[in-house]
Amino acid sequence: MPTSCPLHPHAGLHMIPPEEEERLAELFDKLDLNKDGRIDVQELSVALQSMGVPTFAGQAERVVEKADLAQDGGVDFAEFAQYVIEHEKNLMLHFKCMDANADGQIDEGEIVSSLKTLGIHIDKAEAKRLLKRMDKDGSLSIDWNEWRNYLMFHPGTDIHGIINFWRHTTFVDVGEDIGIPEEFSENEILQGIWWRHLVSGAAAGAVSRTCTAPLDRLKVLLQVHATKSNNLGIVSGMRHMLQEGGVRSLWRGNGINIIKIAPESAIKFMAYEQLKRLIHSDRNRDLTIGERFVAGSTAGVISQTAIYPMEVLKTRLALRRTGQYSSILDAAIKIHKHEGAKCFYKGYVPNLLGIIPYAGIDLAIYETLKRMYLTRHSQVEDPGVLVLLACGTCSSTCGQLASYPLALVRTRLQAQGTMAAGSTQETSMVGMFRSIIQTEGVTGLYRGIAPNFMKVAPAVGISYVVYEHVRRYLGVTMT
Repeated sequence: MPTSCPLHPHAGLHMIPPEEEERLAELFDKLDLNKDGRIDVQELSVALQSMGVPTFAGQAERVVEKADLAQDGGVDFAEFAQYVIEHEKNLMLHFKCMDANADGQIDEGEIVSSLKTLGIHIDKAEAKRLLKRMDKDGSLSIDWNEWRNYLMFHPGTDIHGIINFWRHTTFVDVGEDIGIPEEFSENEILQGIWWRHLVSGAAAGAVSRTCTAPLDRLKVLLQVHATKSNNLGIVSGMRHMLQEGGVRSLWRGNGINIIKIAPESAIKFMAYEQLKRLIHSDRNRDLTIGERFVAGSTAGVISQTAIYPMEVLKTRLALRRTGQYSSILDAAIKIHKHEGAKCFYKGYVPNLLGIIPYAGIDLAIYETLKRMYLTRHSQVEDPGVLVLLACGTCSSTCGQLASYPLALVRTRLQAQGTMAAGSTQETSMVGMFRSIIQTEGVTGLYRGIAPNFMKVAPAVGISYVVYEHVRRYLGVTMT
């Protein structure tokens, strides 16, 4: 058995029953990979993954921090045993609260009713999925051992944090603002988790968009100026931007792209919550996929309508010549002076129409992939970060692919006023579609899609990492 730390003898440790001490020693041995009698963050992280324990970013650090009473960077057996014993006491209290009929088992009905008392309304389908994540013996119920083993290394003791961990959601930002908003329970809203989540998402979006801004500006350039005749592509487009304005020009339009994240997210969230109340009369269950799609798409329409002038400014600033505008405000004033207020809603119709295929396909594919995973892995733990990111990336990419022709037409309409004098400009969505197909064929509707897809992978990775760090800093236990 591993040796106890003499600095922390833990008076109650000798009172552990022999069989319990043997269980703890066996578990400690599994985690102590280098067999030096101590567990550090790296060992715990690797061991939990190899054991198939559901984890989130920073979990190992938090567990070690709580268990390391000597604050020497490692956890010995005495500290480990003390941590586990105290943690299991809290888990037992929560288990008994959920086990309404006190039969030592938590079933579907008890999951639904227990979460309802916490302000979290789920249907039986989700309750069944949650149950399967812990139910290892196929009994269609959760006993104490299954509950304890699943939550053993969740560092929180608050029931809301435990439930959030159990339900397991994640965040990615690929530079598009028209997806379905996140779900928040009534208690999460009252506790302020929602604004912390939005702040984390805004920070993640700002960093990921800044890092991928050159690819985003290249996409806009190709959408507006690339044709069959000029052969403007990725390499030549990047060369043109560098020659015209230098390295700094690669980030043109990024400032307004970041500024619009906060109002966009806030308006969408508030609209979504109000629409949920209108659509969702029965508060004893979660929204169906169809209801989420209607509420999310409508919230997207409202938020896009409110901030659409910023979308037009982003396109104009991305396409501006060196010295044309001195600031965002200067650009807005000059554009309004020469083209009037109506110009700030050019491309508005295709932009709104694009929300429907993007949001619908994104949601449908994400839910389908998630359901497929849960069906095929019903007896294993949560999918984990890589699976969730893969599902989110795949669904978002498919949504972008379906709505891309509308996005291209929107961008070309927004860019009117930047084209060379004497050039023919279509002023309607239908006319623009007809012109592109006649002159460039169907492939012309996908100009710039290559750099758009090139930015997805780095945007997803960066946004997730930043989101997790900001989330932990703000004390949000969601993942």
